[in-house]
Amino acid sequence: MITLTFRLVATVLYNIATLLGMTYNEVNILAYYLLIPLTWTVMLDKYIGLPLTTGALLYIWIGIRIGTWGHFREWCDWAFMRSVDFLNYFNRWGGNYVLNPVIICVVIPVLVYAGLAFILIMKG
Repeated sequence: MITLTFRLVATVLYNIATLLGMTYNEVNILAYYLLIPLTWTVMLDKYIGLPLTTGALLYIWIGIRIGTWGHFREWCDWAFMRSVDFLNYFNRWGGNYVLNPVIICVVIPVLVYAGLAFILIMKG
């Protein structure tokens, strides 16, 4: 199940990259460092009632985009490799490069979505 989940997510990201004319690394970084957190901030801001966290994240990404103008692909390659380093850090506790991303990049985001959905439902 772990390997299947890893392959499924990687295949989806690869196919999106191909459709958009981007690299896998670019799509991965945009998905996990912009799109997923952006949906979380929108949900959190819905709870708060003000677009504070969404605005902050968008300002950060505007800064990243301006700062990487002309070399965004290379920056994504660098950021992706730092992400790989982070995921491999957990190997010391019995993980590996298939298990760690599934836990950190699939299970934890699903739990965050569930938690945010719960607080929004409870708020009514």
